[in-house]
Amino acid sequence: MSSLTLDLGRFVADLSLRQIPPEGCNTALRGIADCFGVLIAGARDPEIALVDRELGHDSGSALASLIPSGARRSLDTAALVNGVAAHVLDYDDVSLDGHPSAVLVPAILAQGEASGSSGAEMLTAYIAGYEVWAELLQREPTPLHRKGWHPSAVLGTIAAAAACAKLRGLDAAGASTAMAIAASMSSGLVANFGTMTKSFQVGRAAQSGVIAARLAQAGLTASLDALEHPAGLLMALSPDGKAELNRPFVAAQKEWHIVGHGLNIKRYPICYATHRSIDAALDLVERYDLAPAQVERIHVSTGKTQMLMLRNSRPQTGLEAKFSMQFAMAAALCARHVGLAELTDEFVKRPEVQAIFPRVSLEGTAVTKEGSNFAPADAVEITTITGETFKSGPVEYARGSHQRPLSRNELWVKFADCLGAEFPEAKKTRAFENLMMLDRLNGAGDLALSNQ
Repeated sequence: MSSLTLDLGRFVADLSLRQIPPEGCNTALRGIADCFGVLIAGARDPEIALVDRELGHDSGSALASLIPSGARRSLDTAALVNGVAAHVLDYDDVSLDGHPSAVLVPAILAQGEASGSSGAEMLTAYIAGYEVWAELLQREPTPLHRKGWHPSAVLGTIAAAAACAKLRGLDAAGASTAMAIAASMSSGLVANFGTMTKSFQVGRAAQSGVIAARLAQAGLTASLDALEHPAGLLMALSPDGKAELNRPFVAAQKEWHIVGHGLNIKRYPICYATHRSIDAALDLVERYDLAPAQVERIHVSTGKTQMLMLRNSRPQTGLEAKFSMQFAMAAALCARHVGLAELTDEFVKRPEVQAIFPRVSLEGTAVTKEGSNFAPADAVEITTITGETFKSGPVEYARGSHQRPLSRNELWVKFADCLGAEFPEAKKTRAFENLMMLDRLNGAGDLALSNQ
């Protein structure tokens, strides 16, 4: 009988870069570059100093670097701290009902540095992890968010273990064991969205993947059907108990999920459930030159699962605002921009921003887009105090999505903005170019900003 855990382990162990379609490699390179920039912007957040202060000075060998400082930490601690930084701003890419790069990139950079892996090997590991995540997600018909699971934390842990097993050169049994160990380390709750713990969950997923691969290589055993067993991970996570456990996985016949699903690069540092609505609102505000004092109400049509994630209707902090459609609409109207400058406690508490929140109403549909837990489209209607109503029409894909990708220049502009004024333009340019040709680099050391 086929074993999903073993079959995925064999796929990970056997995967080579030449097997992967060029489009998939290009998507991964963009995701890695974007995540690297977002990680540097996130590293300035006070949460990163907190996590590093409390957990960053364990007794392990200092084999990996924090980004961008280059401070040395143990392998798993570097993955944790960098993983928290990659997700803390909610500016990281989105796909597979979660944030693939925020989990995979910190784990791969730490493990790749410690293992002396080449850029090509790190790129291959990224795609191995992405494909494992996608395969597991595809076997669950109901969005994991509906049961309170944070997909990035529960599926990302398995993906990170697969990627690190690849970098450690584990064979099929070893890679399978790493994923089986990681299955017992998967955890993360939607209830903690809007707090520091949401990004900590992502950092822990990266860290757990590193640890699982290390333990597998050292000889720790685990059940080689831990993913598909009736009492295994997929069924334990399943909201309705309908996970597909027995469908064979045949690597030679698989579709490349990274080509079909790709990555959605965020234009706004806020929950992706708001992005289509932000696009719609910004278009209306700019097209009709609307000011806050002119607006009586804003009505948003979106999905019920999106509304579940957007739990804060009256946010008071930047963290809370990241999970608020009311804030998203207020920022679009008051600032005509939703960026890092708006996701601060000071901006959120502005009277003109707070005054918009009660004027925003939401309507949710249970219908979802194929392959997504989001509604087929979002739409925004803005009604003025004079009784005029302006309608956006349905917005199916956000700007920066796999279907409406950012240009290379737009990706560069975001990257440069994330690095900020503390880095000279020449260093930012060199770092970006190196990331975009990762497969030709000698290793993680070539990405150190001190070398640029």
